[in-house]
Amino acid sequence: MAKAQIDVYRDWLGIQEPNRPLNYYQLLRLKAFEDDASKIRDNYRKMNAHVRKYASGDYASETQVLLNELAKAMLCLTDTARKLEYDISLGRKIETAKARRSLEQILIANNIVPSDRMKQVKSYADTVGIDLQEAVLQQKIAAAEVVMLAYAESIGLPFVSVEDIGVDETIAPQINPNTARQHSFVPLMVDRGQLLLASPKPVNPDVEEELRMIFDMPVRSTICVPAEINTAIAKYYPRDAVQLIRKTDGSTAAAKGTPAPSSKSSAAKSESVEPMSDEEKKNRLMNSIVVFNFSVMIVCVGLYFLNFPRALQNHWLQFPVLALLGVIVGGIAALFTWKKFTR
Repeated sequence: MAKAQIDVYRDWLGIQEPNRPLNYYQLLRLKAFEDDASKIRDNYRKMNAHVRKYASGDYASETQVLLNELAKAMLCLTDTARKLEYDISLGRKIETAKARRSLEQILIANNIVPSDRMKQVKSYADTVGIDLQEAVLQQKIAAAEVVMLAYAESIGLPFVSVEDIGVDETIAPQINPNTARQHSFVPLMVDRGQLLLASPKPVNPDVEEELRMIFDMPVRSTICVPAEINTAIAKYYPRDAVQLIRKTDGSTAAAKGTPAPSSKSSAAKSESVEPMSDEEKKNRLMNSIVVFNFSVMIVCVGLYFLNFPRALQNHWLQFPVLALLGVIVGGIAALFTWKKFTR
């Protein structure tokens, strides 16, 4: 029996507007030119969850098409630059744009980071050499999604859930796996002639230009939670991933890669020269610092209680020698940690 024809917008979303196609505001059931990004995301999530209920029924294909439409609407309307262009195309008269708030201002105003603790967080970020949102995440002051939402707002880019939208499995294999891992991004979809990438921070402009030349379209970043991008990269860009190369006729072919190593030593060599992502570098640095500090403490305390200082005739040399030995052992342990145990 043939399945009945339905109007997914009317029957599933309750949209009575007869004129089609719907604009993004109508699709997400928002007032015209809604500027509240949180309202836009809330409506998108409610409608996304509702539509997914039909995914396993007779209308699976219609469900996926509608989910993609909802995602594209949300991504456009939560991207400051793209929303401005879209609103103008709908006839909106743009007034003077409001000044964008800094991440620090958003974190304090939304009570994500208490004002009395912000100085401590900024000092930690400067000491370790990381961005403010990364410092907040590492200190576990707030949920990762809350922090990254604030970060996305501060730079005017949309926040996405990779789990909700998914990775474009036709584009993903055409991207160099090393590049995706090193710069921590995955492709989401093509929308209005732009390739959208998901990443915990804006993708390097040089990488965007490289992808623009490969796919012959502009590239735009969207912001996501680091844990989600790590999971997606592990799935789509494992160490043995093969890149598909576009031919001039539009077809693809697997790139010729380095033969798989036949021994443990060659495998280790191949892995050691592969570029590390920013996340891997930070994890290595943090682990090495912890190991260094513990090693210095253990060496100094251990030798002191073993009466080693008393073996020195010049008592004024006792503590400098202990400190020097601790630093040497700590440095060796930190270097060993960096090279062997944190990949």
